[in-house]
Amino acid sequence: MSVAPASFYFDLSSPLAYLAAERILHTLPGPCEWQPVLARELDRDGPDVGLDRETESDREGRAGAPVEAWRCEQEREAFREDIALGARELGLQALRWPEPFPFDSALAMRVATYAKSIGRTVPFAQAAFRQVFAGGRDLSQLDNVLIAAAACEMHPAAVARGAELRSVAEQLAAATRDAANLGIIEIPAILVGEEVFAGERAVEQAAVRMRELGPADDPADADASVGAAP
Repeated sequence: MSVAPASFYFDLSSPLAYLAAERILHTLPGPCEWQPVLARELDRDGPDVGLDRETESDREGRAGAPVEAWRCEQEREAFREDIALGARELGLQALRWPEPFPFDSALAMRVATYAKSIGRTVPFAQAAFRQVFAGGRDLSQLDNVLIAAAACEMHPAAVARGAELRSVAEQLAAATRDAANLGIIEIPAILVGEEVFAGERAVEQAAVRMRELGPADDPADADASVGAAP
């Protein structure tokens, strides 16, 4: 029986979104659209949302790390150890933090938005997440983004051009505004019906809610990229 569809909101700089992306395809019981958003902008307003820069602490906080709760370096390290433990429990490669971290994810998220426009959201996102958190690569650098794109057969010249298109930046900004309007203020987040599930347990909570809601109105609306492998 098909169940209500969901939407997965992610930013490639988020370690919690990385762990969610690694289990979402085999945990959610139905279709799920993957939606790139710029996490740093989720609590902002204005026409340029998704297009500007901010501080390092803002980036890490919006990417799922509780900056405001850290009282010392030990707490920051404890967070990183928790992420590393989560990766081990999922049987993933040993976690490697890119330098610097957090990095500016704007370039990578424009490429993720371009990938969505050509139906390659899932394979690109998974390849890119693995470049960051298994390979330790900074996705603010175009060469590292192109490595992830090549892993899912996206042509480097097309990717480089797509990343610079104003229309792509505008699509990312619009998606980020839409997410904020839905009440999404942190990443990862999964929308099921009108409910938002965010944070470490988002995938499991969304799966339960999808089953509770039952059949989707139109199963044919499933994202064509759902279930794709990188």
